[in-house]
Amino acid sequence: MALNTRNVLFLSKIEGETKAAILDAIAKNIGVTPQDAYEEIAGEEAEHLLDYMVEPQRSATSVLMQRHGLR
Repeated sequence: MALNTRNVLFLSKIEGETKAAILDAIAKNIGVTPQDAYEEIAGEEAEHLLDYMVEPQRSATSVLMQRHGLR
């Protein structure tokens, strides 16, 4: 499965508040808006979702991805 597909699938499986928190964390880390962050992780050249994150959100998101079988 392509990384962008995996990223989008994961975000579709989690609750809205958690999704927003993840996108906010990515946006803050890479210096863009949450909408731009979503477009980046959903784009054809996307990297693994966790590559856009820093601690402690990265570890928490990793655990959540494991629970959904997407790590």
